[in-house]
Amino acid sequence: MTEAEDHKPQSDEARSAFRQPSGFAASLDGESSTTSEFEIPQGLAVQRHTDAESETTSEFSLPDGLEAPPAAPADAEGSAFTLPSTHSAWTAPTAFTPASGFPAVNLTDVPWQDRMRAMLRMPVAERPAPEPSQKHDDETGPAVPRVLDLTLRIGELLLAGGEGAEDVEAAMFAVCRSYGLDRCEPTVTFTLLSISYQPSLVDDPVTASRTVRRRGTDYTRLAAVFQLVDDLSDPDTNISLEEAYRRLAEMRRNRHPYPTWVLTTASGLLAGAASVLVGGGPTVFVAAMLGSMLGDRLAWLCAGRGLPEFYQFAVAAMPPAAIGIALTLTDVHVAASAVITGGLFALLPGRALVAGVQDGLTGFYITAAARLLEVMYFFVSIVAGVLLVLYFGVQLGAELNPDAALGQGDEPLVQIGASMLLSLAFAILLQQERSTVLAVTLNGGIAWTVYGAMHIVGDISPVASTAAAAGLVGLFGQLMSRYRFASALPYMTAAIGPLLPGSATYFGLLAIAQSEVDRGLVSLSTAVALAMAIAIGVNLGGEISRLFLRVPGADAAGRRAAKRTRGF
Repeated sequence: MTEAEDHKPQSDEARSAFRQPSGFAASLDGESSTTSEFEIPQGLAVQRHTDAESETTSEFSLPDGLEAPPAAPADAEGSAFTLPSTHSAWTAPTAFTPASGFPAVNLTDVPWQDRMRAMLRMPVAERPAPEPSQKHDDETGPAVPRVLDLTLRIGELLLAGGEGAEDVEAAMFAVCRSYGLDRCEPTVTFTLLSISYQPSLVDDPVTASRTVRRRGTDYTRLAAVFQLVDDLSDPDTNISLEEAYRRLAEMRRNRHPYPTWVLTTASGLLAGAASVLVGGGPTVFVAAMLGSMLGDRLAWLCAGRGLPEFYQFAVAAMPPAAIGIALTLTDVHVAASAVITGGLFALLPGRALVAGVQDGLTGFYITAAARLLEVMYFFVSIVAGVLLVLYFGVQLGAELNPDAALGQGDEPLVQIGASMLLSLAFAILLQQERSTVLAVTLNGGIAWTVYGAMHIVGDISPVASTAAAAGLVGLFGQLMSRYRFASALPYMTAAIGPLLPGSATYFGLLAIAQSEVDRGLVSLSTAVALAMAIAIGVNLGGEISRLFLRVPGADAAGRRAAKRTRGF
C-alpha cells in the first residue's frame, strides 16, 4: 500500500463505532478508558489516615481518602456561576427541614379568631394537627358533606351580616377543624363561599359551595353565630352535628330584637343628633328627625314592593332634602343645610365602607373591590335622590349657599351628648344586642371627643383628626370584642357614626346642583378622603390592638403575613 493510499479517507463502513475520534489523545495505559460511576473524580486527592482517631467516623463525614476541594485562588477570575471564595459546601447551613422538625406552635390559650387566622396564614405543611377530641359519636368519623354544609351555612350568615372576608374564612376553618377536617381550604368572595377538603394525598378532594344572595343587618344574629363557633372550637365542649344544626336553625327563625317602630324612631333620632353635631338647634332637630323617619318608611314601602336597594336609598334621601327646601321657601330662619345633612347621616354606608377597606388591607382584593363598588352604587343613589330635590328647590327660588360652611356648635357637652345619641340610634338600627349598646355608645362619645379636641380646639386637619378618632374606635372595639370572645363589628360600626362625612357630601351635591361642578367635586373628594380615613383608621386600630394581645406562635414563627416591599 502506497503512502497516498494510507492517508486516503476511509468510508463510513471502514470506521468502528468504538474507534477513538481524531483529535483526542489516546490513553497512556493499556486499560480501557471507560471508568465506573463510583470512581473518584479527577482533582480529589487521596489521603489515608493512619491514626486511631480516624477509625471512628460519622455517617456524615467524608469517606477515607477524600478531602474537601481547595478553594479557588483569590486572584482567579471566575464566572457568574462560580461559588464565592468564602463558601464551603461542607459547612453550608441546612437547606432542608431539620431533623427535629419545625417548632411547634401553641394555639390553645388565645381566642379562636386569632388561632384560626394564624393557621390560615401558615403554609399547609406547617399547620398543627387538629385537636384529638372530635365531635362525633361513632368511630367512622363525621359525615364530610354534612360538615362542609354546616360550615358554608355558618359562613353565609357571617358574610351576609357584614363580617370581613378574613374573619369568615377563620370561622369556616374553625368549624371544619372542630370536627377533625384539618386539610380544608375555605375561600370567600363577595357572593360565593366555597370549601375544599382533601382526605389524604391519594384521595379525591370534596368541594362544596354556597351563594350569598341576600344580606341583612342583624348583629344579634351575628353574635349568636360567633358564640356557636366559639363553642365548637372549645375542646371541652362536645357539640354534635345535630345540635349545631338545631342552634343554626334557631338563629334563622329568631325575630329581630327591636320592632319596626323602634327602628323608625332610631332612624329619626340619628338624623336629629347628626343635625345637632353640625350646629343645628331644636327646630332643626325635629325637622331632620321627621324627614329621616318619612324616608325610612318610604324605603320600607319600596322594599316590600321588591325594588332594588339602589332605588330604596334614592327614595329615602328625598324627604330630608324636601323638608330643608320647604323651610327655606317659607322663610323659616333655620339652617336648612343642617336638616339635609342630618338626613344624609342615616343613609351613608359606613358599615360597608369599613368592611370593604378591611378586606383590601388584609389581601382579599376581589371581595374588597365588590364591596367598594356596592358602596359607590349606594352613594350614587343618595346623590341622585338629593340632587333631584335640590334641583327643583333651586328652580323654585330656594336660596341655598354652598359656601356657607356648617359650624360645630359652641357647647362641647351638647356635642358629646349628641354624638352618643347618634351612636345609640345607630346601634339600634344595626339590631345589636342590648348588652353591647352601652359600650358602643361610650365608644362613639370618645371618638367624637378626640375628633373635637384635635380639629376644633387644636385646628388639625379634619382628615387626620378623623383617622385618629377612628383608630381609637378600632382599638377599643377590638379589645372589647376579645374580652367577650365576640365579633368586633358591634363595638365599632355604630361608634364611627358621628365621624361620617355628611356635611361634605351635602355641600358637594349642592354645588353640583347649582352648576358649580368644580367646587362640588372638591367637596365630594373631601368626603371620600374622610370616608377612607375612617375605614383605614378603624382597621389600623384593630391591628394595633393585637400588639397588646398574645400572638399565636410568637415563640416559633410569629404572626404570618405576606411580605412584599418592592412592588413585585
